[in-house]
Amino acid sequence: MSPLLSWFCKIFLAPVVKALFIKEIKGKENIPKRNFILVSNHQSYLDIILDAYLCVPRRFHFIGQIEGFKPPLKWLIAALYFISGVIPLNRKDDNSRERVVEEAIKVLKKGDVLAIYPEGRRSTSGVVQEGKFGTARIFLKTGVPVLPVGIKGAFELLPPHGKLKIKRIVKINIGKPLFFEKESAEAKNLKEDSRAYEEIVKKITQQTMAEIKKLC
Repeated sequence: MSPLLSWFCKIFLAPVVKALFIKEIKGKENIPKRNFILVSNHQSYLDIILDAYLCVPRRFHFIGQIEGFKPPLKWLIAALYFISGVIPLNRKDDNSRERVVEEAIKVLKKGDVLAIYPEGRRSTSGVVQEGKFGTARIFLKTGVPVLPVGIKGAFELLPPHGKLKIKRIVKINIGKPLFFEKESAEAKNLKEDSRAYEEIVKKITQQTMAEIKKLC
């Protein structure tokens, strides 16, 4: 998201989001002054608005799915992604996955914030699912700290296939940034296709999801 649009959201939309949905935010002091990779649980489409609330007025990017949409909704989604700086992902296309990782690395190296849902998709039950390995791979390529966030209440307000309820019940817990210094140092001397590297990726993913679950 461009600085101008991000500031617009900060000034005009963030107060509305807070007034309608957010009851409590803990751990604001944990948000780094530098850029970071925001990772949170994903229970509802509301999560996107809530995580954006934490990011404004910075330049930030989400990764958003593009498969499954049909015209004219497909065209509308593409336009919204372009305007807001969302990195498009076709989860059924391996090449698309590779391009997303490359684009994520680019925006982080520019100093922007990246927001990722490591579960890959919304939870249909509200329970935190297992994490995918994308976040760990992007971290190891950039060294940008991972900021874990736990969101409670969004599932009740807008569950998958449910209707939106307006209620100020959402609680957001922001954890301390994760730097994975030991894992990062070990990975530097390894090939990405090696078993040892894969084990480090798995370890980072497990630790990240454990922090998110704790914050939830």
